[in-house]
Amino acid sequence: MKQIRREHHLARTDRAALDSVLDAAAVGTLATVVDGLPWVVPMLYARDGDRVVLHGSTGAGALRHVAAGAPAAFCVTLLDGIVVAETLFESTANYRSAVVRGNLTVIDQPDAAHALDLMSDALIPGRSSEVRSSTKKELAATLAIALPIEPEGWTVKVRDAPPPRPEAQADHGGWAGVVPLRTVAGDPVPAPWVTPETDTPESVRRLIKGT
Repeated sequence: MKQIRREHHLARTDRAALDSVLDAAAVGTLATVVDGLPWVVPMLYARDGDRVVLHGSTGAGALRHVAAGAPAAFCVTLLDGIVVAETLFESTANYRSAVVRGNLTVIDQPDAAHALDLMSDALIPGRSSEVRSSTKKELAATLAIALPIEPEGWTVKVRDAPPPRPEAQADHGGWAGVVPLRTVAGDPVPAPWVTPETDTPESVRRLIKGT
């Protein structure tokens, strides 16, 4: 784990903390430099043991750039609450964040098919078993890449606390606290061509129930 210098008291140093943050989110940002200019793009992902699995089109030039070994960083942030203090200066947020740095590698077939199934199941657990397997044409059009999680290539920060207590002379009795935030699944909306008689997949029903 790389050393965090800014607000180091929020740093988490155990690998379980990293896995917890990565497993709790579904979207992160991949950053690198292409032709001397910064390149950042949000991407769906999944953690597969000691690697972060990503995918995109084989026609994406910047994605091919990192697949060829260009240094990159992948960042994930979860906003857990708004911290309301008695002053704007002390107001902040509760969050969990992780950054993984390194060099990506291309995932070869047939491991690519497994990686794509893993990413699907990270979003909707069990969905890959309800649909057909990816075709050779689909796999050929998809660039599956992996960012290895190296011992010195990641950082984690977590804030989970109330606002700081004001000093006695500055305490005016105003309200302070935390407004928790969370993401929940709503009722599924069928595609326009799906008939009312068509059952909602079991994986989608479980997703809605949060189980």
